[in-house]
Amino acid sequence: MVRAAVLPAVGAPLEITDIDLPDPGPGRVRVRLAAAGVCHSDLSLSDGTMRVPVPAVLGHEGAGTVVAVGEGVGHVAPGDGVVLNWAPSCGRCHACALGEVWLCANALASAADVHARTADGVELHPGLNVGAFAEETVVSAACVLPAPDGVPLADAALLGCAVLTGYGAVHHSAKVREGETVAVHGVGGVGLAALQAARIAGASTIVAVDVSPAKEELARAAGATDYVVASDTTAREIRGLTGKQGVDVAVECVGRAATIRAAWDSTRRGGRTTVVGIGGKDQQVTFNALEIFHWGRTLAGCVYGNSDPARDLPVLAGHIRAGRLDLSTLITDHITLDAIPAAFDAMRAGKGGRSLVVF
Repeated sequence: MVRAAVLPAVGAPLEITDIDLPDPGPGRVRVRLAAAGVCHSDLSLSDGTMRVPVPAVLGHEGAGTVVAVGEGVGHVAPGDGVVLNWAPSCGRCHACALGEVWLCANALASAADVHARTADGVELHPGLNVGAFAEETVVSAACVLPAPDGVPLADAALLGCAVLTGYGAVHHSAKVREGETVAVHGVGGVGLAALQAARIAGASTIVAVDVSPAKEELARAAGATDYVVASDTTAREIRGLTGKQGVDVAVECVGRAATIRAAWDSTRRGGRTTVVGIGGKDQQVTFNALEIFHWGRTLAGCVYGNSDPARDLPVLAGHIRAGRLDLSTLITDHITLDAIPAAFDAMRAGKGGRSLVVF
């Protein structure tokens, strides 16, 4: 038995309870978690914004040590440090054939599998494949990648979602170039990673936008040159910081209609707006036909930072070892498994950056 955070039903409070994990079968790996990040996507799964088979063990951003491997697993062995990849690509679908592995049609094929059982025999599913809110987990071998050398295993947990997403949104989706101006809307874990990525890319002006004035220090530590408290005048303030033009690139990390619209409005004529945040179906964003023609902007969605973890983890590790990427600036709280419900409440209130569950 291991302790885990279980979502018994959509909209229900998380329950911290004991679960029974199976031994790893063929093509499976058992991992003892070192740490797991508390991501806004977990909250979206909990409240039904994103659908997940329930009851489920949530948590998808984690790193740990291999305990055991099943038959046919050769790329990792017991004792190895690994980063969990919640969206492994199948290599066979249309998206994978195009090289767009972040859009793999089969990435979440295992999310409906039986992952574990409660002490009284209730079947549990793995939230987003990996069930990282637990002392240990059993996952497909495709969900584990060797942890990069020189990166503390607990910090490496953030590479599994927040950093890949924020860095990828800037470098792969928006393709920020040296000297360009950037606005990042939403200063949570992904937003903080995007700010660092914009700095690494050589952006000249980096504007952080958030509803909370208390996040300014976090944002500036991550690379923001300016800070704007979100309001009805956000776009006007950003244009005022960029010679009345607007930024070359706006990255939206919230997933609300009003924030997406503000990001679009803060982008210069001909600029690029990238939406990373996951919003609900009720969040309707409207544009008129004339403004689309007049502004000539590009509006793009972005899944998992348009990243290929196998390709990008070594690149991120290089930035970390060189001191260009500081994972510690993303973490605002180190917590225990029992504190995850409180971390969810903090996210609902728009507080902090990334809470990290340390086992």
